[in-house]
Amino acid sequence: MSHLPPAARSRPPRDVSINLRASQGQRALIDQAAEALGKTRSEFMLDSACRDAETVLQDRKLFTLVEDRFQAFLDALDAPPQDNPALRRLLTEKAPWDR
Repeated sequence: MSHLPPAARSRPPRDVSINLRASQGQRALIDQAAEALGKTRSEFMLDSACRDAETVLQDRKLFTLVEDRFQAFLDALDAPPQDNPALRRLLTEKAPWDR
């Protein structure tokens, strides 16, 4: 029987290290945020870095279109926005917390 908590048993093994240098202020900020979430510094830093890495890569996804579909896509991007009364109403009414 394992003596590790369930969360640790389900994690993939960490078999490489990543080293970096930070200022004392940066380390204190990271430690404060990690503590607020109940995480270790390493867990917090890995989670944050991986989330940002996924965002960067998702923003750079490549998609391809055949010529006529690509032209239709460009035309849609260049076209002025259509009037949307429901969206206009939503954007002009006060937020519930401002009422």
